[in-house]
Amino acid sequence: MTEVFVLRIGHRPERDQRVTTHVGLAARALGARGLYLAGRDPDVIESIRDVAARWGGDFFAEDEVNWKACIREWKARGGKVVHLTMYGERLPDREEELRALAMILVVVGAEKVPGEVFGLADYNIAVTGQPHSEISSLAVFLDRLFQGKELFAAFPGARIRVVPSRDGKVTEEL
Repeated sequence: MTEVFVLRIGHRPERDQRVTTHVGLAARALGARGLYLAGRDPDVIESIRDVAARWGGDFFAEDEVNWKACIREWKARGGKVVHLTMYGERLPDREEELRALAMILVVVGAEKVPGEVFGLADYNIAVTGQPHSEISSLAVFLDRLFQGKELFAAFPGARIRVVPSRDGKVTEEL
């Protein structure tokens, strides 16, 4: 299975905490292995780490990452960089090719993404050509990449889990 990590760039702590936290939570829940945050925000990182500790899995979150160095190091290790942007190639046109990759670093922006990212990325992929959120594009991308298998993933080390239920909220302490 493809290993996926997410690089969040353009994070503004005074404005983007909730959205960046949700990028990390969506990434974790839908099959990514970790989040690199190009910026400093220990509160966001702690929130994501707390969820991972309680709900399981081996997801990591790290801040103060230099995004250019992260991309270059990723590529040097043989990974591919997928930049999610509404200006890219359509996801359905590339998803088979992307599924064949061993390691993917998904780049999602907060504010306007520097033009340099388009050139550094191996793929500039659009989930849709309409304005939308980075959370939705990441969720759709991961679901298409993993073909829905991530929806049945087990999270080793979980201390709590949801018990599927037709009516109400049912959780189980483990």
